[in-house]
Parts: sequence; C-alpha cells; structure tokens
Amino acid sequence: MVIGVLSMVGFNLVDTYFIGQLGENELAALSFTFPVIMVIFSLVQGIGIGATALISQSFGRNDLPKAARETTDSLILALVLVLICVFIGLATINPLFTALGAGPEVLPLIREYMEIWYFTILFVIVPFVGNSAIRATGDTQTPSYIMLFAVLINAILDPLLIFGWGLIPALGLRGAALATAISRGITLLVSLYILRYRERLITLDIPPRTVLIGCWRAILYIGIPTGVSRMIAPVAVGGATALLATYGPEAVAAFRVGSRIEVFGTSILFAISADIAPLIGQKIGKKAWGRIRESINFASGFSMVWGGFAALVLWLLAEPVAHIFTDSQPVIEIVVLYLAVLPLSFGFQGIYLIGNASLNTMSKPLPAFLISAFQMFGLYLPLAYVGSYLYGIQGIFIGLAISYGMGAIISYLYLRKILAQPIS
Repeated sequence: MVIGVLSMVGFNLVDTYFIGQLGENELAALSFTFPVIMVIFSLVQGIGIGATALISQSFGRNDLPKAARETTDSLILALVLVLICVFIGLATINPLFTALGAGPEVLPLIREYMEIWYFTILFVIVPFVGNSAIRATGDTQTPSYIMLFAVLINAILDPLLIFGWGLIPALGLRGAALATAISRGITLLVSLYILRYRERLITLDIPPRTVLIGCWRAILYIGIPTGVSRMIAPVAVGGATALLATYGPEAVAAFRVGSRIEVFGTSILFAISADIAPLIGQKIGKKAWGRIRESINFASGFSMVWGGFAALVLWLLAEPVAHIFTDSQPVIEIVVLYLAVLPLSFGFQGIYLIGNASLNTMSKPLPAFLISAFQMFGLYLPLAYVGSYLYGIQGIFIGLAISYGMGAIISYLYLRKILAQPIS
C-alpha cells in the first residue's frame, strides 16, 4: 500500500517538478487546480470505499458471485460520474477558479491545464474504482504495481510534452495534462483486464433493474457521505489556498510544494488507513470482532511513532528538499516554514484517517462525515484565519496543525466508544 500511495504522489511530484521549471505563475496555476481535482477524487474515493466495504464483506462470506455483481455495478456507477464531472467542470472553469483567488496572470494557464484534464477523468475514475475492488480481495500489490508503472510512463512523457523534443512541440501545462491522460489510460486498460480475466470480478450479465439499483443504493449508502466527507478536505484546502493567495503567488506555490513534500511523511499513514478497510470488511464477514479491535489499536499506536520520526526527518531536510522543486528563494523560505510546523501533526493525521476508514467500513459513514465536517469547517479554516490574523503565514500553518490534533482526538474517542460495544 505504501508503494501505491507513493505512486499516486509520484504523479503530483513529477508534475510539480517539471512545471516548476516553467516559472512561478505556472506552479501557482497548478496549485489552484489541486483543490478542484481533489474534490473529484474525493467523490471517486467515496464510491471506491463503498465498493470496498461491500466487496470485502462478500469475500469474507465467500460469496464470490455477489462480489462480482458489486464490482461491475460500482464500475457502471463510476462511468455515470464521469459524464457528470466533465459537463460541470468545463462549464465552471473561470468562475470557480476566480472564486478560489486565481488572478488574471494565472487563470489562462489554469484553463490550459483543466480543459484537457477534465476529458481524462474517465481514465482516472474507472481505474480507481477498479483498483479498489482488487484491494477488497486482499490483493494490495497488483493495484500498487499498476500505479507505479503509470507513474514511470508519466515521468517519461512529462518533459517531452511540456518542454518539447524534436518534432514534439513544447505544450507547457497542456503537455502535463496530456501526459497524465496517456499514463492513466494505461491503468484503465490494465485494471479492467485484471478484473475481468484474473479476478473474474466483472460480469457481463445484465442485472434486473431492482438488483442494479439495490447494489447502487448499498454502495452509495457508504459512498455518498464518505465522498462528501472526502470533498470536505480539498474544499477546506481551497479556502486555505485563497487565504494564502492574499500573501502573493509565492505563498500559494510554497503551499503546493510543501504539501507535496509532506506526503512523503504521511504516505505510510494513508497506506495503513487504506489497507485497514478491506481487512476490517473481511473480518466483519467472518465476525472476527477481536481482530478488528486489535488491528485498529495497533495502527493508531504506530501512527504516533511514525509521525514523530517523519516530522524530525522533514524538519532537518526541509531546505535542500525545497530546492529540488523551485529556485525561488521566497518560495523556499515559506516551504521551510511549512515543514517546520505541519509535520508535527502527522501522527494525529494518521489516527484521524484510520478512525474514518474504520467507521466507513463498519457501515457508520454518517459519524465519519460529521467528524470530518467539524474538523475542517469547525477547526481547520477558523484556526487558519485566526492564525493568519495573529502571526501571518506562520500562524496559518500553526492553525492547520492544531486542527489535525484536535480532530484526531475526537475521532479516536468516538471510535473507542464504538469498539467497546458489540459490532452489529
């Protein structure tokens, strides 16, 4: 799972590195696209998590035909979402990014990137849901290797399409979007092949309407609140980005770079939270309640240990790592400031992620949603604005770190209460 998470991060890091060579405006433009892209990914993740919960429980009960039906119907649902996202996305580029604080110097660059990216959503959504189905079987390796291969293709195509080479013209941000489309297209083909021919999880039988709707309803019962919950984070990040935009494009660019570097420290925490979902789902199918409690307690304890270690490493290496992504000294200084504060919350972020993943798989998506909503809108943004008023950019980062700590405490206490009761 760590390999899979780092592979996903690799897409962003490769794009950030090469686009950073184009200039500060191009890097800032990419930063503005991040919250919007993450909103779409959050919806996809909600569907993937809903599918994982159902499919893993079916595997736990050894009901393979039901698992195949749930996999196929989740892919159909993902395809419907593609059409909706493309239509809405293309119609709202200018007003949406203007509302996020994008100025006239970066808005044309954002349009260059997003006009192509929206058409690649098919290559993003379907493989993601498909890989979630593969993970539900207990196989976390194959989806990770698929993503790793796609990252390598993206890394090769990025410099060719962004800067040009030989007969290939320099396409700038459009080239980065095209590289993503091609590499993600490969994951689409490979994922569907594995699901159909190796796992036998795609059925060509046309289900009765009641069966299809019933399966969608079960997926969406978990997927909608989970997806909305996942959307909350990028929406809040968008608010933080707009706040940082008042300090200039350097602050926005630094936020983008710092958050990408930060993921190296949190990757194992995201991996654990993703891995614990199919584990809990299969154990629910087997009614192994003791194993569920043991796994959650171990994962939470490990998060705090790893979080402290990762924070120390990033604090020591902040400046040389920042130099890899940009030569702008103002941006580097803000990145160093970011990595001196936010990594202190890593361990708490892990507990928060594990708690929400566990609640969703236990078919308790509403409490997970409410905790996420309060953490972001009741803590994350208010503390960021208070911190900005008191201490400027540094205060924003301090407020964000505190919000993660308080959110983790709430999540842990609620999950502990649930685990103390018989799980139905």
